[in-house]
Amino acid sequence: MVEKIIKLENIPLTDFLGVENKNIKALMVSFPKTKIISRGNEIRIQGSGTDILQVNDVINLMLRHYESYGKVGEIDVERYVKEEQNMVIENVQKDILVYGNKGIQVKAKTPKQKELVLTAQDNDLVFALGPAGTGKTYVSVALAVRALKNKQVKKIIITRPAVEAGENLGFLPGDLKEKIDPYLRPIYDALDDMVPPEKLRYYQENRIIEIAPLAYMRGRTLHDAYILLDEAQNTTPSQIKMFLTRMGPNSKVIITGDRSQIDLPRHQKSGLEESIEILKEVNGIGFVELGSSDVIRHRIVKDIINAYGRYDESKRKRETDIPKKGKGKKNEG
Repeated sequence: MVEKIIKLENIPLTDFLGVENKNIKALMVSFPKTKIISRGNEIRIQGSGTDILQVNDVINLMLRHYESYGKVGEIDVERYVKEEQNMVIENVQKDILVYGNKGIQVKAKTPKQKELVLTAQDNDLVFALGPAGTGKTYVSVALAVRALKNKQVKKIIITRPAVEAGENLGFLPGDLKEKIDPYLRPIYDALDDMVPPEKLRYYQENRIIEIAPLAYMRGRTLHDAYILLDEAQNTTPSQIKMFLTRMGPNSKVIITGDRSQIDLPRHQKSGLEESIEILKEVNGIGFVELGSSDVIRHRIVKDIINAYGRYDESKRKRETDIPKKGKGKKNEG
């Protein structure tokens, strides 16, 4: 079960909640699988991630109504519930995650991408695993942008480990930000599709959207946020443990990674692989494994991924067979 807390600030509760909380009761009738508790200036919503998102959207519509008219009635609640349910039906039919720049519709395009969306709705922590081109980062960014637009979170935090993949950071020109930004370029590209340039600049200047190397997360508590750790296969065990323990109240976390593209030194174990093994039985954590069938880049990319998969499997078998053969020869001597 997931919980979300909404605080009502500077709002006369009777005008918003109704006499004897009638507006809250009307919401509970419309969403019978959720538990909605009004206590003081807080509204607590408990239930599945999907239902909580819908209730949250209705309450946001109620807040806008109150700002315009100074009072919310049961009829208004019923109207906004109907609007929300119609919107959900329409978006589910179209698989729309968010409307991006110039009216583009950002969608979950494959069955596994749709599974990622549903898993993220029902879990506060999700591991999205799969090869390059499967859309795991793009869909995750879209989910974060949607949550921010719907006021389900107050900020988005996106981070990556700054691991050198064949080039030394020290030889790149510029200051630290200029050296790190190329590693974060895929994140910027996704955001450019989904947020208007002026608004994205405003969000970043005011730290509503924060993009930073993983090392910058140490010592922080990240609350009321949608948090994305990208390229997690390049974290060490201590780094990913540090990141996981940053998670604060009312936060969602998606961790993406491609276990076939680990750029760590050979002797260093991937924190992603270790964390999956440790956390696989923990309730409230979801795992989605995307594959070559989810690749939405050039058609040949699927064939490349499959070819590398066959090669890696053959290599593992050869490496496993070598000790056995050596042992046999030793016995013969």
